[in-house]
Amino acid sequence: MAGPQARDRLVNTRETILHAALKVVGEQGVGGLTNRRIATAAGVSLGTLTYHFPSQTALLREAMLLFVEEETTKLTGFVDAYREQGLSVEQAASVVEQVISQLPFGTDELGAHELYLQAARDPGLQDAAARCFAAYDELALVILKTLGVPSPERLTGPVVAIIAGLQLRRLATGDDGVGVAQSLMMLVRGAS
Repeated sequence: MAGPQARDRLVNTRETILHAALKVVGEQGVGGLTNRRIATAAGVSLGTLTYHFPSQTALLREAMLLFVEEETTKLTGFVDAYREQGLSVEQAASVVEQVISQLPFGTDELGAHELYLQAARDPGLQDAAARCFAAYDELALVILKTLGVPSPERLTGPVVAIIAGLQLRRLATGDDGVGVAQSLMMLVRGAS
């Protein structure tokens, strides 16, 4: 049996490989993804890569899930910081806009969007994509419930879609993320 240090090394190696995969996908697109590029970016051997991930679908699935886990943890921290302040819906929408405009948008984030698109082509990734969006929906639901929005369950999907669409627009155009608050307010006010 492996000891705690050996397990930690395995987890760290896996995460290093997953982050390297996101970086390569963000830089090259899914079509440019090769085991050699991932191994080089991760600083591991090809054997180590294939030991941890026997297929690219498994690697991409785990990379997508790791990205979303890390992102939802970060966003939950923002939510928790503001939860006790008793913000109005308008103030919360403004805070969401500020948070989105301050989030890093590098190759990892671009890589995650590439993987969502790849999930449309690869049924092996669709379960991971569904789990990712379920995590975002759950986070949106917590925020909407905290704000006292009526029937928040109806709005979680549209809220996530607006934010994801505006993030995609930001990636494609270089926008600064402004407009999120106004879009969210139109959605929430229209649903009330």
